[in-house]
Amino acid sequence: MDSTEQADGEKKVKQLLIKPLERRGLAKPSSLTKAQFEEMVQDLCARLAYMTEANLAALEEHAAGHPTGKDKDRFPIANRILEWAAQIQPPGDDASPLIRAVFANQLGRDALDSGWAPELLFELRQSRKWPGAWAVKGIKERAHDAVRRMEDIEYRLTRGDELTPTESDWRARRLSAIEKCRRIAQLGAQDGGKA
Repeated sequence: MDSTEQADGEKKVKQLLIKPLERRGLAKPSSLTKAQFEEMVQDLCARLAYMTEANLAALEEHAAGHPTGKDKDRFPIANRILEWAAQIQPPGDDASPLIRAVFANQLGRDALDSGWAPELLFELRQSRKWPGAWAVKGIKERAHDAVRRMEDIEYRLTRGDELTPTESDWRARRLSAIEKCRRIAQLGAQDGGKA
């Protein structure tokens, strides 16, 4: 998402989520100052800029049905809105600051160099948290067979062997997944996430 798309997306969030909730009478959470509420709204607009109009409308309806506060007249906090948004329309891999940062980090570079980047991406999509040592060990174990299969296929290709259509399709999908991870790493590096 480039800067123009981001700005357009933020306007869309303001128009289709924030303003309708305000029109319904939802006020800032009592635990936030006016300035903190404005920062929360600005951050929400930036984080939800990836969403489609239809999904923003669904999120607005859901959020309106879950007001907070003693009188049920307060905006839900941003964390709840972001959780609901992820259920309605999860952010794309390239829109996730976490996924970008992991792939720009040494961990992501190691995964790309060693061939287990697609499994790392799958784990990040599922957990939405930075993988610790235990999680990385599990990711590598789950990727072992795919990495070995790819090495075998590449070796056979260098010898001039023919691949079966199934092997050829699998290789193409695997290379595409690895390339997607490389693009995410480049986006993360552009964001300044390179460690």
